[in-house]
Order: sequence, then structure tokens, then C-alpha cells
Amino acid sequence: MLTKFETKSARVKGLSFHPKRPWILASLHNGVVQLWDYRMCTLIDKFDEHDGPVRGIDFHEQQPLFVSGGDDYKIKVWNYKLRRCLFTLLGHLDYIRTTFFHHEYPWILSASDDQTIRIWNWQSRTCVCVLTGHNHYVMCAQFHPSEDLVVSASLDQTVRVWDISGLRKKNLSPGAVESDVRGISGVDLFGTTDAVVKHVLEGHDRGVNWAAFHPSMPLIVSGADDRQVKIWRMNDSKAWEVDTCRGHYNNVSCAVFHPRQELILSNSEDKSIRVWDMSKRTGVQTFRRDHDRFWVLGAHPNLNLFAAGHDSGMIVFKLERERPAYAVHGNALFYVKDRFLRQLDFHSSKDVAVMQLRSGSKFPVFSMSYNPAENAVLLCTRASNLENSTYDLYTIPKDSDSQNPDAPEGKRSSGLTAVWVARNRFAVLDRMHSILIKNLKNEITKKVQVPNCDEIFYAGTGNLLLRDPDAITLFDVQQKRSLSSVKISKVKYVVWSSDMAHVALLSKHAILICNRKLESLCSIHENIRVKSGAWEESGVFIYTTSNHIKYALVSGDHGIIRTLDLPIYVTRVKGNSVYCLDRECRPRVLTIDPTEFRFKLALVNRKYDEVLHMVRNAKLVGQSIIAYLQKKGYPEVALHFVKDEKTRFSLALECGNTEIALEAAKVLDNKSCWEKLGELALLQGNHQIVEMCYQRTKNFDKLSFLYLITGNLEKLRKMMKIAEIRKDMSGHYQNALYLGDVLERVRILKNCGQKSLAYLTAATHGLDEEAEALKATFDPEKETVPDIDPDAKLLQPPPPIMPLDTNWPLLTVTKGYFEGSIAPKGKGGQLAVDPAVENAGADGWGEDAELLLDEEGFTDAAEGFGEDGTGRGGEEGGGWDVEEDLDLPPELDIGSGMPGGAEEGFFVSPSKGNSPAQVWCNNSQLPVDHLVAGSFETAARLLHDQVGVVNFAPYKSLFLQAFARGRSVYQALPCLPAMYGYPQRNWKEAGLKSGVPAVGLKLNDLIQRLQHCYQLTTAGKFEEAVERFRIILLSIPLLVVDNKQEIAEAQQLITICREYILGLSMETERKKLPKDTLEQQKRICEMAAYFTHCSLQPVHMILVLRTAVNLFFKLKNFKTAATFAGRLLELGPKPDVGQQTRKILAACEKTPSDTHHLNYDMHNPFDVCAASYKPIYRGKPVEKCPLSGTCYCPEFKGQICRVTTVSEIGKDVIGLRISALQFR
Repeated sequence: MLTKFETKSARVKGLSFHPKRPWILASLHNGVVQLWDYRMCTLIDKFDEHDGPVRGIDFHEQQPLFVSGGDDYKIKVWNYKLRRCLFTLLGHLDYIRTTFFHHEYPWILSASDDQTIRIWNWQSRTCVCVLTGHNHYVMCAQFHPSEDLVVSASLDQTVRVWDISGLRKKNLSPGAVESDVRGISGVDLFGTTDAVVKHVLEGHDRGVNWAAFHPSMPLIVSGADDRQVKIWRMNDSKAWEVDTCRGHYNNVSCAVFHPRQELILSNSEDKSIRVWDMSKRTGVQTFRRDHDRFWVLGAHPNLNLFAAGHDSGMIVFKLERERPAYAVHGNALFYVKDRFLRQLDFHSSKDVAVMQLRSGSKFPVFSMSYNPAENAVLLCTRASNLENSTYDLYTIPKDSDSQNPDAPEGKRSSGLTAVWVARNRFAVLDRMHSILIKNLKNEITKKVQVPNCDEIFYAGTGNLLLRDPDAITLFDVQQKRSLSSVKISKVKYVVWSSDMAHVALLSKHAILICNRKLESLCSIHENIRVKSGAWEESGVFIYTTSNHIKYALVSGDHGIIRTLDLPIYVTRVKGNSVYCLDRECRPRVLTIDPTEFRFKLALVNRKYDEVLHMVRNAKLVGQSIIAYLQKKGYPEVALHFVKDEKTRFSLALECGNTEIALEAAKVLDNKSCWEKLGELALLQGNHQIVEMCYQRTKNFDKLSFLYLITGNLEKLRKMMKIAEIRKDMSGHYQNALYLGDVLERVRILKNCGQKSLAYLTAATHGLDEEAEALKATFDPEKETVPDIDPDAKLLQPPPPIMPLDTNWPLLTVTKGYFEGSIAPKGKGGQLAVDPAVENAGADGWGEDAELLLDEEGFTDAAEGFGEDGTGRGGEEGGGWDVEEDLDLPPELDIGSGMPGGAEEGFFVSPSKGNSPAQVWCNNSQLPVDHLVAGSFETAARLLHDQVGVVNFAPYKSLFLQAFARGRSVYQALPCLPAMYGYPQRNWKEAGLKSGVPAVGLKLNDLIQRLQHCYQLTTAGKFEEAVERFRIILLSIPLLVVDNKQEIAEAQQLITICREYILGLSMETERKKLPKDTLEQQKRICEMAAYFTHCSLQPVHMILVLRTAVNLFFKLKNFKTAATFAGRLLELGPKPDVGQQTRKILAACEKTPSDTHHLNYDMHNPFDVCAASYKPIYRGKPVEKCPLSGTCYCPEFKGQICRVTTVSEIGKDVIGLRISALQFR
């Protein structure tokens, strides 16, 4: 059972599917009737007029009506378009159990607890017939789908079949009396012949809750409180019980026939829905709920959908999935229909059956995988218990008769899913969730253990996609490893594009589009179920939901192409055709309009010529496209085809196109438009439009200020006059201040009663007559004459030197692609310079003006000289006479050749200079200079080429240290971000282009560190000492030295570090060796002997030789021990050590022979292999480390050096480079 939709509500007592729309009515125990859209999963409406439970509910087949009957004894007829109850039918005397419309006549059938069944005419709104005869509550009554029959079920334990042909004849025959057509006025309860009982079916032991006719056969099904479902057959004369389905363990509340299959569905108060096989009378499936009893079942008249109402809501469900199994390859679609495999050719639309499938599975084919190389298919079948799932392997016959195709023998095995992974191999996900790889004979070739996985999908040859509950993993079957993974929950289908570059992962409500490596490109969420999808040839993913065909671009844009009545499964998209299969497995072709997604795709891919073509020719106008263009930053394109002035205005503002905005503003002529246009024009310095906008909005203050800053004194005086007329004292005074008009200010102040201020103004500015006149008006007793400041300074607005009567000059820029193409010719582009002129001065170059230079001023040779590389302007056969530099007149350098150059004010932004770090890289081949500049990649390349470094991990801290020393940081101003200084080591002579960085690491620092390493060695901390020696060794290629002596010292430092690292590592290794057998003791002695051949400091060599002497003495190799003792005494050890050694020497000389033969010849010079710790005698083949010079046996070539841990043994390199001298 596949649940499609579930609701939570009060107990559901009645259900009805709409015949055409995806709607269902649910009547509830609390009196509400709900109308749901089960496809969108939304509540559309609710109707709440009944008092108490509503048990009967039914949609009309054609009209926008439904009927409901409730425990308030009322039958209500509703119009769902008007969303109200049209009328109420009264007459029943007790609860109403069911209400149904007749499929043809304007009748409603109702069953009630008053023991009657009534037929009502909903057009005349009267009761036309009462069916009496039951002697207990009538629980259910239904019309026959095609005949004049009614079936009813009652708690009197009977099911009755009534013949209502008399009613039909009486009410609808041509000769009926007028009054009869309107209905029976006084209903005679006894003795009317309109409806007669035809059959009484007795057999249930308890009350019967439901009875229903079969849609096409003369059968009835009933369910009762005796927990049984009975099937009855009838003919004209009698009816009899055929069989009983037993299994429910509580009252059966409802039972119905499946509209298209030989099945019965029943539900019960035992909280289960059961599906019975009609022919076998056995239960096929059972679905249980934990806590909810079931009360009612509904079947959709035309689709494979059912609904069941229970204590806490309802469920809409299907018994099995209706998705056809199909596979597409090239121009062919393979799909399964009615136990045949069929092939459809997309080009010729030829649809033939290619083979018959063997029967035996009661479940439909779940999925299919096609192998074009072997012309074979894998068909997977899922059982309700997943563990019983199987797959079949068939080879499709080459030439079969389409009328009667062959039924080849297939190979069947158990497995959840089978998918081809190569030409002759397929993968099977078995019930243990491991993957088996099988061959064409269905034999297992290998088993692959995979991480947690519950489904597999095809992912190209040799690969699979593995699904776990919350992710998809790309798995390589050959190498048995995961390549990548992406988070997405419960993927149901996977669709690859034809070139395998993109994949769409489809889950119930989401789509994730990824590239080949499973990196997520975009994800889309849908509220409705996603059904299927296919890639269009241009790389757009076309997918379907339950009710739409939609598109998705890889960039994440998506939208609706068209709506669907019923779900379809897309198989192929080509041009404007969508090839698909419907749920009946019929191939169909739908036409779509691809303009919108092609338009967006062209925009995303920057194919502007295509965009332009579509803008001009396609009917693309729509708010969504305009909004889309605006959002993506192409308002000028939208501007081209928008006619609505308001939209044009806002788009023009966004583009900064004042001309179009002005046109639109004149048409719209409202205040806010003028204000917005004023702001835009002010930003562009177009003060003539600004002035116009301020005039339109009567914004006098801003207008005065505009005249002041543009120096237009004449208009400023006019503004002063206007202010005076408007009696705007403040504005009047302000304008007088702007103009520096003292007399006017005195007059204004006098007029508005500010006598003291007027006097002060006049007296301060030396207008004595005015001042005296004003002084005379003061009353000396009441008013005081203000004092005049003797140090007053004159404040006068500066006179405009150059009144600005033209708009501010604008920089000339190249038009965008669209503006250039869309702008009408000869208009609107006065400032745009012709692109050909932009790049080169036209006069000076003459014929060669087509030489297009890039930003840096260089030209690409292939562009400069046509395709074949010969000069365009050269004479015939002139050869390559291009070497000599042209002596160009200097004025050409500043583009003076451009016509009208000076007047147009053509602006070229300066090109960005190189940072000091870039200069350092260009000037130096030393790795450290590149590190300090932050160019780790080039530094790494130099180290690789010079000293063979291949493992850079140990260098990480040294790299970062060097980089950190390359900058000094200082604060310029408090609010600005920090500035960088770039210290240089050649700062005295370096110019802009020849600097090299100061390097913090010096040779002397490393030599000082060497002393610390010696101390660690003396103290016996060998491992720590090796680490420190190695850091010094790795730091040497990061030095910069000035003279040959220092280069030699650095080389010597490498040798010291190498000898110590080799010797100490060997000694550490020796101490770990076991000493149990003679061979092991001999090996220990050999390694001690090799250690004495490392060149160490005397103090350390004494320690090494002492060890060797002791070991050889114990081994009774006295001859060799004596030579070691002699070497030790030559080094002048401390007295006590010397005394001990002399004793050993004396003992050895008594028996000067070696008991055991060792791999050690002190007289033959040798090097020690740092990997195997064995001697390599002179003349034997040897490989060396390019950085440290450590020796190795030839078999270690290509491995990483044990001493440096970074370089490759035996690599061919340039050699250590730490000074500029080495490059001369």
C-alpha cells in the first residue's frame, strides 16, 4: 500500500472523490465537511453547518455540487463554487447514514436510522419515493451504476435489492402527468409501486454495515458486525450468497469492489484494511493502524486511488505503484506493458512488442536496466516483503514477430536491484545489502563489500551510485572504493545526461543536480511529488511533478513549462516535444514551449545574440521575465520590450538611463517619479533635468540651492521673488543670504518685526542711512539699541567664476552588448565612441588601424597578421621586414589621433601595476624569494627542479615562517585597513622593477644551531638530535648567500648534517635489534663498525669507537677490535678511557685473529646505504639523494630519501642554488 496523502482531524465518517479534479470530501464526526486537494496536500475549504456528526457525503458527477447527510436529520446540498449550502431537505426522523447522487437522474438516495430509504429530486427539492421494509436502522443505500436498482444494508441482518424502474418510468416517461413530474405530493407510505423489493439477502448473523454493487458484474459485497465480508450474485429472478471472506476480528464497517481488478477492499473496527482476491476468496494484503478504527472506504471512479476514514483522520492510498518500468537508449524506448517488453522508436513512432515475459510474479516490474552492447535487459520485481524481490535477465531476440513475439527463457534470481556496470557484467544488490557482480550467465564473478547501502543506481561503466538514507555515494566497483558523496535524503530516481556530465537525483520532494564528480550544482525543493525527468539536448533538465512539467537550469533557475491533468513519466525531450508514458503505459507526445528556459539558458551562457533574437521575436513579455532580467542584472534588455510606463520608469532608473526615465516620468507625471528621477539625474550631474524635477515637485529650497551651486544668480533672484510672493519669509531671507543682498535682508527683517536684527545688519554693513532711520524708531525708555561689534568680519558668498550652464561631463564608456544592439540607430548614443576608434589612434596608423591591442598594449601575433601570419599592410613578397622598431611621433602615445579627442574628454583608466611580490618572483630564481613573495607553487617547483624535493609536508612550517617574514605592517590612518611594507635586501640600488626580498634566515644562524645539535648528540638524545639536524638540512635550500666561500660553507653544512643523521639513525636502529642468535650479534657488530666510518667530531667519534671496541671484543673478533682501539687512542681520549683501551689492546694482540667473518672490510673504501645500512664498496653501482648526497643501493631509486624525508633518490636535478652567483 502506497500512502499518497494523510490528514489529521476528528473521526472521518464519510468520503467522496471528485470524478475529475484531485479533490476529496471528508465528513467528520464533529459536523465539519472538509474539501482537500490530495495532490497538493492542502485543505481547500471547509463547510460547517451541520449540527453533530456528518455520515453521508457525495460529489455530483457533472455539476459543482455535493450532498451531505447528518445526525441532525438534515440533508444539505452544497455548491462548492459558491462555497455555500443551496438548500436543505427535511423528512427523515432520525440520523442519516448515507447520501448518494444518481449518476444520471436528478436524484439523491438517503438511508436513515428511521428504518426508511428516501429518494429525493434535488431539482424540485422534494422527496419522490420512500422505501420501507427494513425493521432496524438502514446503515447504507446505493444506486446501481447502470441499472434501476438500489442496494441497502441494515442492522436487521439483511441486505435488500430494490427495483426502482417504476419510479423512473413514472417520473420521466413522456406521458407522465404534470404533477407527477414535480413529485408525489402526498406520499403514500404503503402500497406505492414506485419501488419494490427485488431480493432480500439473508446470511449475516449480525447487523450489516455496508453493501455495494460491482461496477460491471451482477455482484454485491457486504460487510457486517459478524466480522465477515460476503459476496452475493444475483440474476433477474433470485440472488444467492457466493462466498465469505473471513479474517477481520471486529465489526466490518465498509467493503467495496476494486473498480478495475478482481479485488475487494474492506475495513473494520479492528484497525485494519484488508484486500481480498475475489477468485480465491483469500486475503492478499493487510494494512494496520496502531490506534485508529476504520469507518469508511472510498474508491476513485477512474483512477487507482482509494481513501479510508479512521478515528483521527483519513488516508488516500494506492494498492501498487503505477509507474511503468522503462529504459531509454539512443532513439529507442524500451518499456514493459501487459507482460510484454515493447520498443518504441522516437523517430518513426513505431511501437512493437519485442518479446514476451515469463509469468510467475504477481508483482509488476519495478525497474529496468538495458545493455545495448549485448541487447539484454534486467527486469527487477519488488515484492511487498523486500527480501523476496527478484530480477530476470533476458537477451532480447534479434528479429521477432511483433504480432506473436517469442518468450525467451530468462534467468531469474533473488535480489533487490540489478544494474549493468559493464558490457558483460551487472551488479546485484542482494538481500544482505552487499553487491554481487555477475556475468551474462548469471554467475557470480566477485563480491563487493560496500558501506551501508539500500539501493544502487547506474553511474557509467564500472561505477555505481549507492544510496543510504541521507546520502548518495559514487562507488568504483573495480577499485572497491568510494569516489565522492553528496547529502540528499531518500533518492528515488537518478537521471544522467546523455554525455554523463550531469546527473539529476530525484527524491520525493527535491531535485539535486550534480556534475560527474557528484559536486552539487543546485538543488530545488517542490511541494508536490517529483515524478520523473529527462535531460534536454542543450543541458536543461525537464522534470514532472504530479501536476506540472517544469525545467531546471544547472545554474539553479527553475520554472513551470505547462500543467498536467494526470501524472506522466518523461522519457525523452527533443525540441518542443516531450515524449512520455502515462500510467496506462501508453506512449504519448506532449508539446511544450521551450522559449522561457532557452532564453534563461542563453543569458546564463552569455549567448547575447541568441537572447537578442528571442527578445525581438518571441512573445516573452511577462512580469516574471522582467523580474528575472532585473534580478540577473540585465534591466536594459527588459527595457527593450516593456511597454508599461511604470515598469519602464523603474527599469530605466536601474540602468541609469535618464532619457527613457524622463520620457516615462512625463507620461506618468506623479510626484514620486519626479523625485526619483531628480535623485538619479543629480547623481549623473544632469542638472537641467534636476531643475525640471524640482520645478515639477515645487521643491523651492532644493531649487535655490541648485542655482547657488551652479552659479545661476539670475534664477536665484527669481527664486527670491517667488519666495516673496509666496510669503515664505524664511526662504526669502535664505535666498537673500545666498545672493549677498544686504538691503533685501534689512528689508525682510524690518517687515517681519525683527527691528534689532535689521538695525544690526544695516549698521554692521555700513548702511548708515538705513541704520539711522531704524535707530529713530526705537523707544529709548522701553527698548535698548543693540551694540555693534567693532571687529565684525564681512561674510559674502563668493561670486561664481564660471557659471555652469551645461551638464557635468561624463566619462565615455563602451556600451554594453544589449544597449548597443537595442539602441535605435542615430539616437541616444552621442557619447559612445565607435569601438574601432577606442583601441588605436586612427590618423597615425592609417591602414593598420585594425591592430587591436589588449590592456597591456600587446597584440597577439596571430591576430596582427591574418591567419597565415603575413602582414596585412606589407608589400607583396616583402618577407618579414618587421624587425626594426618604428619611430612613432610621441603624440601618438596619448591617442591624439582620435577625432575630436580633446573635446570628447575620452577617459582611459590606468592599468594596475605589479605588486612588489610579483616583481620579486620575476627577478629571482631562488626558492626562498618566491616563498617570501607568497608564491608557494613556484617555490615548490624550483625546489623540485634544483634539489629534487617531492614530499613537501615537512617543509610546511618552514614555508610559512619564510612567508611571515616577508611583510611589515603599519597603520596609515585609524580608519583604514593596515598597509604592507615590502623590505628588500638590495634596497640601495633597487628601483621599481629590480627589487628582491630581504630574507630573515642567515647561514650563521644555522651554524649556531649546529652547536645545540652537537650537545644533544653528546647527551645521547639521538632522536631529538636527528630532528634538529634535519631542520638545518631542510633550511639550507632556503638561504641566500653572497659569495663563493659561503656557498662552500653551506655545502659543508649539508655534509655534516648528512653524516650525523645517517650515523645516529643507524645507531638508534642498532639498539632496537635483538641479540639472541649469533647472526643477530654479528649484525649488531657490523652496524657498530659502519658507524665508525661516519665523519663525526672527535668527541663523538671517541664514543662510537669505544662501543665498537667493546662489541668486537665480546664477539672475539680481536684483530678488528685492535684496529678500533688503535684509532681510538690516536684521538687522545681522557686518561681513564685511554688506560682501559690500552688494556683491551694488549689483550687483543695476544690472539690477533677474528673468530667470525663479518660483512666489513676496513681496507676497502665504502659508503653506507641509508636504507638498508649495508656497505656499498667503491666501484659498485650507487644512487644518491640530490639534496644531501646520501648513498643508496640501486633498488631504492625513486623512493624518498631517509635522511632528508623530502627528496627523491636518484632524481636528475640542476643542483643546489642559494646565490645569484650560481646563475651567471
